[in-house]
Amino acid sequence: MALKTAEEYVESLRKLDMKIWMFGEKVENYVDNPIIRPSINSVAKIHELAGDERYSDLMTTKSSLTGEVINRFTHLHQSTDDLVRKVQMLRLMGQKTACCFQRCVGMDAINAIDSVTFEIDQKKGTNYHERFRRYVRYVQENDLVVDGAMTDPKGDRSLRPSQQPDPDMYVHVVKQNADGIIVRGAKAHQTGAINSQEICIMPTITMTEEDKDYAVSFALPSDAPGIFYIYGRQSCDTRKLEGSQIDVGNARYGGQEALIIFEDVFVPWERVFMCREYEFSGMLVERFAGYHRQSYGGCKVGVGDVLIGAAAEIARYNGVAKASHIKDKIIEMIHLNETLYCCGIACSSQGHRTASGTYLIDLLLANVCKQNVTRFPYEIARLAEDIAGGLMVTMPSEKDFRHPEIGPYIEKYLKGVASVPTEHRMRMLRLIENLTLGCAAVGYRTESMHGAGSPQAQRIMISRQANLDHKRKLARVIAGIEKED
Repeated sequence: MALKTAEEYVESLRKLDMKIWMFGEKVENYVDNPIIRPSINSVAKIHELAGDERYSDLMTTKSSLTGEVINRFTHLHQSTDDLVRKVQMLRLMGQKTACCFQRCVGMDAINAIDSVTFEIDQKKGTNYHERFRRYVRYVQENDLVVDGAMTDPKGDRSLRPSQQPDPDMYVHVVKQNADGIIVRGAKAHQTGAINSQEICIMPTITMTEEDKDYAVSFALPSDAPGIFYIYGRQSCDTRKLEGSQIDVGNARYGGQEALIIFEDVFVPWERVFMCREYEFSGMLVERFAGYHRQSYGGCKVGVGDVLIGAAAEIARYNGVAKASHIKDKIIEMIHLNETLYCCGIACSSQGHRTASGTYLIDLLLANVCKQNVTRFPYEIARLAEDIAGGLMVTMPSEKDFRHPEIGPYIEKYLKGVASVPTEHRMRMLRLIENLTLGCAAVGYRTESMHGAGSPQAQRIMISRQANLDHKRKLARVIAGIEKED
């Protein structure tokens, strides 16, 4: 059975020759770095739950390629039930980590590439799909973490990739020979990249014939020669260096983003899944985006569950849990959160089989799901901040709280309900701060806006998928202007 334990996953990272920069310095031991380690813990939690019989039905499944039990994050969806279980799994992971657990993009990438390579081969007579299935089998058999890399820096957004003054603003093919291709460029905002053993690259927009060198998809080990990473800053990230569990809010877990640089990187042909087939770039972008927008109906809901729980708990600590307006605010938070979940389940249950056999979500409903995610978490966060009160952002540090001289004053004056220890109140306030304003805000509030594409990207897809002509005809028939078919 190809399943790593959490410990085996962490140890596998130590064997990688990753080139990582952070705060202007090269990171030599990133696995034990206090800023990076919480994000590794989040991915390790996936492996832990996969080995727990209480959660194995969600976290694992039988491979359609090998017949063996695999981690669901490496699975090619074979039914609408698989799509639904994916959303349920992501909600569970959000509940267990209260942050971004970083494996969704890789899962969404392999499913999108699988169906698109099949259709490229049908039209072009290539053998990308066979190559890709071999690759997925390798990932499944070794329980590898895959980073799905789509977003390019883009440079001047008013210009096509081939029109950019600097051609490296989008990842592109610079050379090819009998052995493979050489690529150059960068991928931005890469969630979980340095916690992954594999990097799977896709184009970021629909390409034209003039942009064909940018229509490229491939996969490489994350420590392949020519690849290096620049770690992304997060709000309050250096609190992790202080050794305070209270002040970081989330005592163990965190997310992570990086800028990936590809400096003339060689890719062997067996790892190339698209090379200049620009006609299929839009299909790949659309399908990946659809899968990833579905994901937000699970992961953000799970984190929302934690935030709602924290808001209800701090209301109790503050002595206001029975106030009618507090109850109403928490009900509204639940209503918004469950609405997001409904969208994730709906687009999954309405999915369909593609030509390759993998199942694709309903694209319209997936985009509606993500459009709601760009709004509802902001309101959920606002309500949580309202319930928490101003102390959330004015509270002294843990060092002050532990200080023998001034600590007793904090203990005395930051007391809420007498039966609740002051430290518990401080911990809960820091958790809410972390989820709404701090490091986890990247994986909850801000990522809700920009992850899987901007709000306008979803609105464009909603417009394309809505079949407005059909709706107009329905109105004409009902109004008696036209006869029903």
